[in-house]
Amino acid sequence: MTRIYLLLILILTSCFQKIEKKEIANIIPNPQNIIYKTGSFNLNSDTGINYDSLFLSEAKYLQNQLPFKLNGNKNSIILKKNINLLEEEYFLYISKKNIIIEAATGKGQMHGIQSLIQLLPNKYKELKDIVTPCVEIHDFPRFKWRGMLLDCCRHFMDKEFIKRYIDLLAYHKMNILHLHLTEDQGWRVEIEKYPKLTEIGAWRNNKNGEKYGGFYTKKDLIEIIKYAQIRHVEIIPEIELPGHSVAAIASYPQLSCTGKSIEVENDWGVFKDIYCAGNDSVYTFLENVLTEVIEIFPSKYIHIGGDEAPKFRWKECVKCQQKIQSQNLKDEHELQSYFIKRIEKFIESKGKKIIGWDEIIEGGIAPSATIQSWRGMEGGVIAAQNNHEAIMSPTSHCYFDYDLEAIDLKKVYSFEPIPKGLTNEQSKYIIGGECNMWSEHAPQETIDSKVFPRILAISEVLWSKKEKNFNEFKKRVDKHYKKLDVLGVKYGYEKTPIKINSTVLNHQFQIEIEKGDNDMDIEYSLNNGLWEKYTNAFLIDTSVIINVKEVNSKRKFPAKKSLTLNHHLALGKKTKYLTNFDKNYPGQGSLTNGVSGNNTNFRDGQWQGFFGKDVEVIIDLEEETTFSKVQTSFFQYHLSWIIIPQKVEILTSKNGEEFKKIQTINHKSDPMKEGKFIKDFIFTQKQKTRFIKIIAKTYGNLPMEHPAAGSKSWTFIDQIIIE
Repeated sequence: MTRIYLLLILILTSCFQKIEKKEIANIIPNPQNIIYKTGSFNLNSDTGINYDSLFLSEAKYLQNQLPFKLNGNKNSIILKKNINLLEEEYFLYISKKNIIIEAATGKGQMHGIQSLIQLLPNKYKELKDIVTPCVEIHDFPRFKWRGMLLDCCRHFMDKEFIKRYIDLLAYHKMNILHLHLTEDQGWRVEIEKYPKLTEIGAWRNNKNGEKYGGFYTKKDLIEIIKYAQIRHVEIIPEIELPGHSVAAIASYPQLSCTGKSIEVENDWGVFKDIYCAGNDSVYTFLENVLTEVIEIFPSKYIHIGGDEAPKFRWKECVKCQQKIQSQNLKDEHELQSYFIKRIEKFIESKGKKIIGWDEIIEGGIAPSATIQSWRGMEGGVIAAQNNHEAIMSPTSHCYFDYDLEAIDLKKVYSFEPIPKGLTNEQSKYIIGGECNMWSEHAPQETIDSKVFPRILAISEVLWSKKEKNFNEFKKRVDKHYKKLDVLGVKYGYEKTPIKINSTVLNHQFQIEIEKGDNDMDIEYSLNNGLWEKYTNAFLIDTSVIINVKEVNSKRKFPAKKSLTLNHHLALGKKTKYLTNFDKNYPGQGSLTNGVSGNNTNFRDGQWQGFFGKDVEVIIDLEEETTFSKVQTSFFQYHLSWIIIPQKVEILTSKNGEEFKKIQTINHKSDPMKEGKFIKDFIFTQKQKTRFIKIIAKTYGNLPMEHPAAGSKSWTFIDQIIIE
């Protein structure tokens, strides 16, 4: 009996030891293979850094992290050359005697160094003696392109901030920093041949009267590039064309189809003034710009954008139409393809390759272009099927400017860059992915809270094995926060910090408040009344505004949330859709759940979006019901192509088949009205019926004066309220 008891103790002790060792090796992204060893290695004043001559730069980098002597004593960290490894592959051996990192290149060595640093105590720089566990790690990336886009145009980001992000990328084995340098709202790169690009194009007059902007000199960019090279992060410059070019046109009006003077944009959206594709001097301008850009950036890739280029100006431009005829092109889409291919040919003559957003597929893919797929995965699929490299960064998983309601940590972690349906050969053309940090609503001081911790998930998606476990990853993330604290990262939340869940139950609202973090303290109030601590779900049988806030928060931006509930006759009733809403804007799949949409954010998950078609729905009240009011609301934001409908019709029926129109509410829609706002359509007259049909007529194609002239418009509808 005693022997059995001792055996059980040994087994349990062994299990706990294994768990403890696994918890010690807390690395993000997760290495491909780890073998845990007994014992530990002590780093102290006797430790030195020995290195193969190939790794002098990496040795100096490591010395800046751990202040040990180069070519030091026997108690050493050894950076060793192993020519049999792949470019980014490494072995990390930590024994009781020494630490050895083997790699074939500096890239592999840098990855091994970052894994070593992550294994050290969080505040290793403050310790005299540092203890690290004995492990063997064999590691390499799944994808060669592991990137992040930083939009420095909508909000300018200073040089030191960019260098800091290079450090954070390298720390998490991300190897690409995609700098978005030209836009409608600002031109950020110095071009000596065209000084007005930075004298005029780098600055805008904000609506509050503030002059805002900035740019990077060539000296700044060279400094950033050298900083990145030491850390083996490649900087990819993006010079946007033919669209998103207002800042350039404001500097040199002759670049547009009209030649008229315009100002640098101070709002967000898509604008119709783009480079004139029929004017050969535009190509000369771009070739001169790109020549200087290529002289600055050593990357083999130049990103040329190619997205969201409205063709309205080209349709009205004599030069563009002449170009279509002279080049035997079918239409303006083929004219854009001609534009891209002409630029590609020039860039290739300089020994570089182009990357473009997936719109450059339209009209024919340029011969050797790499496609960055953002409007879903389809662009990447088409590229791979046509033997073109593809970078996956769909809005569904990779747009970190989106709120956590749309993309949280778990959703990013679920991202799989290789779509189903591709053959093994085609899958090889998917070279990786990229998270995009667009900055329309994210000035520099908010970037950390948007990017972290979501970038931890994308780093693991792009580096580690395809088979992953979110719960195991989440445990490592929880421990990783202390490392981020030391690095000064002001991270945000993993998921929506406060979520107010409303369920219709027996014609009442059942309210449950979900916390994104179990340790959060939250309070709520009804109709701006007294604040109460939230403990359990509760019922409400009336219309109400619920406000929720985080209290005792240590974060820079404490969470808060508000929800407006409408209690009415159609609450929870079935809705039949005669036209379908867009899959990206489903509005919880219901127009009768009683929850109002946000009046400034059409992406809040409550608004339903219909693209280029009427809204036509039928509500079944289940029995003949007397009512005196029907109300519905529509959103407008003209720079996102969302326009109030021109009219709304209300019809009734007793059998659900034969409908009688009871009112038409006409509206003179103004597609150029600035700002975000809501328009209510209200019918008031006593009626009795079972079925109510709502028809909202879409505005149609956007008019000539609109930035996206000729494109279809969106219609966004909120709750249908019947009283």
